Amino acid sequence: MREIILDTETTGLDPAGGDRIVEIAALELFNGSITQNRFHVYINPERDMPDSAFKVHGLSQEFLSDKPTFGLIVDSFVDFIASDPIVAHNAEFDVRFLNCELERLGRSPIDNGRVIDTLLLARRKHPGTSNSLDALCARYGIDRSRRSKHGAVIDSEILAEVYMELKGGRQTSLSFATGRDAPRLRPVTRLAPRRETWPSYLTDDEVERHQAFVEKKCCRSLWLHYAPAQNVPSA
Repeated sequence: MREIILDTETTGLDPAGGDRIVEIAALELFNGSITQNRFHVYINPERDMPDSAFKVHGLSQEFLSDKPTFGLIVDSFVDFIASDPIVAHNAEFDVRFLNCELERLGRSPIDNGRVIDTLLLARRKHPGTSNSLDALCARYGIDRSRRSKHGAVIDSEILAEVYMELKGGRQTSLSFATGRDAPRLRPVTRLAPRRETWPSYLTDDEVERHQAFVEKKCCRSLWLHYAPAQNVPSA
């Protein structure tokens, strides 16, 4: 199953008020494993960068001035996410911004039915506690030391680990390594079939009482037809 782990950075909190996307990162998760297939781009928002947003992600107006606009990357982005489920933390935020950008270009919006919000998953699993990305990393022992500032690539990589924990935990014992890195497995030992019959530990008295019970209570039972002929009582 293919899923897309997604994160964005923006100029602010309100796309309806003129805030724009400045960075998108999307990672491919296939059957619970991160692949090398990913999408990442910085975007020229065609507007200034507020100090409050710059302090969050560190992307300046000068840095973004020579980057492509959303209209120039939309086709490659839409092709990458295809119709697969999208996983995001506080997904309503990211999807609202993306849909505003798509709407400006007359493109179809992202259907909320394909979106998985890890914030909602975390709130259901850990009610009454902080479920920010940092808090979830602390809870699950995920290294977040490289996250000095918000960044779409780093946040999406961390989110992929958090998502797998929310789904039930990572299976670190599984490995698909090949060659010299592959784990050495011991050959399977096949047991020879047992030829002798194990002795019965029932006493003669127990056998007789059981037989009397069967003849009285179970004479019409179907399983008796598969028993040895001498043990089948008359109906």
